[in-house]
Amino acid sequence: MSIKEFYLEKYPTDELGEELNDGATWGGLWAAIRGGIIYEYLGVSDSLVRERVFTKFAEITHHDYDYIYTEWLNSPL
Repeated sequence: MSIKEFYLEKYPTDELGEELNDGATWGGLWAAIRGGIIYEYLGVSDSLVRERVFTKFAEITHHDYDYIYTEWLNSPL
């Protein structure tokens, strides 16, 4: 399931879900996080969307949300 598919299913009333990048995958998310390009990768520059995606990613990867968030904060700008 792509990030967009997950998001639209979980948050059907959030109109930003339609704007998510069709090609964004969970597998590619680590590179986007560590590369500091999360908003470009997702196609949406909204912190609530990012938080929701990070929360699901934490569940998938069995990492703590704070670990994922810190990886993103420490990424190159």
